[in-house]
Amino acid sequence: MPVLNEVAYLQRAVQTVLAQQTDGPSELILALGPSTDGTNELARRLAEADERIVLVENPGADIPKGLNLAIKASSRPTVVRVDAHSELSPHYTRAALATLAETRAANVGGVMRADGRTPFQRAVARAYNSPIGLGGGAYHGSTHAGEAESAYLGVMRRAVLDEVGLFDETIRRGEDWELNLRIRSAGYRVWFDPALSVTYWPRESWVRLAQQFRATGAWRGELVRRFAWRNPLRFFAPPALVLVVAAAIIFGVLQVTGIVTGWLSLLLSIVYLPLVAYVALLIIVAAGDGGGTGWRDKLWTLAVLPTMHLSWGAGFLSGVATGAHDTVDTSRLGSRNTPLP
Repeated sequence: MPVLNEVAYLQRAVQTVLAQQTDGPSELILALGPSTDGTNELARRLAEADERIVLVENPGADIPKGLNLAIKASSRPTVVRVDAHSELSPHYTRAALATLAETRAANVGGVMRADGRTPFQRAVARAYNSPIGLGGGAYHGSTHAGEAESAYLGVMRRAVLDEVGLFDETIRRGEDWELNLRIRSAGYRVWFDPALSVTYWPRESWVRLAQQFRATGAWRGELVRRFAWRNPLRFFAPPALVLVVAAAIIFGVLQVTGIVTGWLSLLLSIVYLPLVAYVALLIIVAAGDGGGTGWRDKLWTLAVLPTMHLSWGAGFLSGVATGAHDTVDTSRLGSRNTPLP
């Protein structure tokens, strides 16, 4: 578990990991980044209370580096990747190990079930759980088991990780997808099992959400630069939306200023049609039942979805054009989280 500024979530995440039942011994390796909110002090108290918890320092704070440090510090033949913003369902590990053995896969993952505690966070969770929000990857709600492109978090064979070379430390976001690409390229299977579920708690503020998605988009753009056609087509939808919005703004200015008029203005007005369709889709999704959410949740959904799409798309275009370079997810820095009751 890589950890950085997660004082509000760490204890529950750790509790759900330690509550997992397995047929053999287990350990929890926490890779501690330079947190500023008391997370590391909490981690040390948790480690003092349970000898299964092992702490390693991750001074660079990057997730792939933390994951590799934790894996190298571990001593078991199976690696279960977990996240400080997530909570495992009670029988997650036992069921995943059974699926791993049954399918003879190298990596097994399940469903990311996003949840929220505030209207904003619940709206983000609705977006995560909707095909409209994150593009319909299997782990965002599929009900069909089978071979997959990637796995959320993942329960992995240590021998395969050693063979393919662990996580690529030059990739700060999208490291799971790239690792699973190498696993599949090496001839192994990545498997999705909808019976497995992990609760994920999204970012708690609009600014942090935009920061997270811009960084994620920039690194997906970097992955397109590196792997081109091996990236799924769904990843190109948000940057296409950004380009359409930009074209509509430019054309609108040309219309208002009278630079474009007559039949040409009428012809080019077609640029507005995708935006009208997009807005209609947003309204339909926001107005949907969504688990009985209130009006505040629905209004936030109208703001959250375009924030995710446009931030991700803008980051993607930047990453494709110039590379991700040193782009980091600044939403993880300087957290103001406070412990939950």
